[in-house]
Amino acid sequence: MIPPSPYASQLASLALARRSIEVAGGTTELWIYGPESAETTIVMVHGFRGDHHGLEPIAAQLPGHRVVLADLPGFGISTPLGREHDIHGYSAWLRELVPALGLSGRIVILGHSFGSIIVAAALADGLAADAVVLVNPIAAPALSGPRGILTRLAVFYYQVGAWLPERPGFRWLRLGAVTRIMSVTMAKTRNPTLRQWIHSQHDQFFGAFSNRDVVLQAFEASVSNDVSGFAAQITPPTLLIAAADDDITPVAAQHRLVELIPDARLVVLPGVGHLVHYEMPAEAAEAIESFLKAS
Repeated sequence: MIPPSPYASQLASLALARRSIEVAGGTTELWIYGPESAETTIVMVHGFRGDHHGLEPIAAQLPGHRVVLADLPGFGISTPLGREHDIHGYSAWLRELVPALGLSGRIVILGHSFGSIIVAAALADGLAADAVVLVNPIAAPALSGPRGILTRLAVFYYQVGAWLPERPGFRWLRLGAVTRIMSVTMAKTRNPTLRQWIHSQHDQFFGAFSNRDVVLQAFEASVSNDVSGFAAQITPPTLLIAAADDDITPVAAQHRLVELIPDARLVVLPGVGHLVHYEMPAEAAEAIESFLKAS
C-alpha cells in the first residue's frame, strides 16, 4: 500500500494545468500549479533521478504563486534530449524551455540538488530571470562532501551499470535495494510516517528514466559539476536554502558559495539533510516568500 502524501490536501486545493512542450529535441512534460493571474511564476527544476513529484511539496506551500514543474528530459515521462545529457545539454534545454512558456510578470527559477547545477549553468549561459532560488545547492564537488565515500560507491555502482550489457545494465541501475539504501541514508526525519512516505516516493519515481545512456550521462554531469563554477555569472538576486545535515554538501561550502554569487543570501535549515523538499517544504517556502518580498 502506498502511504498518502502529507501534503496531498494542500496540493489538491491548487489549480492544476497539464502541458506538453517540444523543446531541445524532445517532449518536456509540465505540471502547472496555481492561478494564471499570479504576479510571480516559479519554474522548478528537480534533482538527479527524480521527477516533478519531488518538488510538489514545496509547490503546495506556495498557493499565491504560479509554479511550473517539469520532468527533466529523459526522466519521469519527459522524452530524452536530442543531444548528450550533460550539463551543456540540460542548460540548453532550460534556456529554450523558459522563453517557450510565454510567461509574464516576475519569473523565478528554482533548482534542487542537481537542478541547482542546471539552473546555475543556464544562468551563466544567458538565461534571463528576475530571481533565483537554489535548494540543497551542490556548492562544491560531490566527491568532497561529508560522505564522499558514499559518492565514490555511487560512482562504482554507475560504472558497473555501464560495463554490463544493455538489458542487465538497465536492470542494475534500477535496483530497488540501492534506492532504499540511498533513501534511508538521506532521510533525517524521526517521524516514522514521513520516513515511510519518503521511501515510497523514491521507490515509485527514482527508477523512472528513459534508458541507460540518459541516467549514466546525467550522473556524470551531476558529479563533474557544481554551482561554484558558475557562481560569478549568477546575477539575479539569489536565495540559497541549505541544510545543516546535508550529506552531499557541507554547510561550510554553502557559506563559501554565497560569497561567490554577486547578490545572494543564505538560509540554513537545522535538523534536515538533502531532502529539504520532502522534510521541510513549509520552512523552505517561508524562506522563499520572505526572499521574494525583500527582492
